[in-house]
Amino acid sequence: MDFKGSDTIPGPRTADHLPQTAEAAVKIVIVGGFGVGKTTMVGSVSEIKPLTTEETMTQAGIGVDDNYGSETKTATTVAMDFGRISITEQLVLYLFGTPGQERFWFLWNGLFEGALGAVVLVDTRRLEVSFDVMDRLEERGVPFVVAVNTFPDGPRHPLEDLRTALDLSEDIPIVECDARRRASSRDVLMTLLQFLHSLAVEKAAV
Repeated sequence: MDFKGSDTIPGPRTADHLPQTAEAAVKIVIVGGFGVGKTTMVGSVSEIKPLTTEETMTQAGIGVDDNYGSETKTATTVAMDFGRISITEQLVLYLFGTPGQERFWFLWNGLFEGALGAVVLVDTRRLEVSFDVMDRLEERGVPFVVAVNTFPDGPRHPLEDLRTALDLSEDIPIVECDARRRASSRDVLMTLLQFLHSLAVEKAAV
């Protein structure tokens, strides 16, 4: 479409406008290692067309990026993913998906600013990458829940066994999900909101 010579600048689609009933907005960060499904989760649950910063993977990443379990992946997030979901008519969540490749983790600090909480997506084929992710959240004081994304070829384990393997304390929720499905991704976000509410109640009671 040619806008040359026109004073009209195309704006957001009507469907993407913030609901007039919205009274509060909360920033949520979705984090995890490379290829765990962060972009997929943002895309599946967002009520607006998600903003993505995916770029085609090149040979420059060979020997640098750990793509075990995601060998067929041809694109990667290099900055962030962004989406939005209305939990109620008054409450809106802004979703920020972080880049998974370790060489882009320097961008995380900016994405963590102002975040009320986080979802740590986990791939059972590569549990070890989750430790650094959770350490970074704990260092920043960002509360989080763990969501185990169920890949068809990924090993399945009882959640309590995974809690032990990840060295999670009993108070941190851990749930299974399918990041491709809107309802499943929404349930993960609701789990996080319930956890944040419980923390707020505990803090108020002190």
